[in-house]
Amino acid sequence: MSATLIIFSVLAAITLATAFLAIFSRNPIHSALYLVISFFSIAGHYLLLNAQFLALVHIIVYSGAIMILFLFTIMLMNLNKENEVHKPRITRLGAIVSFGLIGVVLILVFINSKPIVGEYVVTGEDYQSIKVLGKVLLNEYMVPFEFASILLLVAMIGTVLLSKKEKTEK
Repeated sequence: MSATLIIFSVLAAITLATAFLAIFSRNPIHSALYLVISFFSIAGHYLLLNAQFLALVHIIVYSGAIMILFLFTIMLMNLNKENEVHKPRITRLGAIVSFGLIGVVLILVFINSKPIVGEYVVTGEDYQSIKVLGKVLLNEYMVPFEFASILLLVAMIGTVLLSKKEKTEK
């Protein structure tokens, strides 16, 4: 067995285990931490695929920014109460049935899919290079890049305005 296969198997086991623990954990903070571990193991998969830039961006964006937002949301909403109201049995049964149906559909799609057979066209440009990636992003995709930054700015302003408490006069 090659070292790559062993590393892939270990990373896959960690990813699956922490993903299931994130779903089944009763404490939301533990779920968020399990999700961070899962994100780091997915970044390890990117490194196995020789996509170093994508792995670093994945760690920065998902494991860093988004999980910090999750943790702040959990702490602000005080969701770590253990005495949560239990869902009715019909709701749990519906969730199990819908999960099973989606799982069956996905398995059937994967079984019936056929690989693309054809010639792979190589342009010769190395998009792993941050220099080339920056040129492509800021030349060809400048307008969508700026739209994304404006969208994030509007979302941030909206969040601040929604979370701002009104002053009550006494």
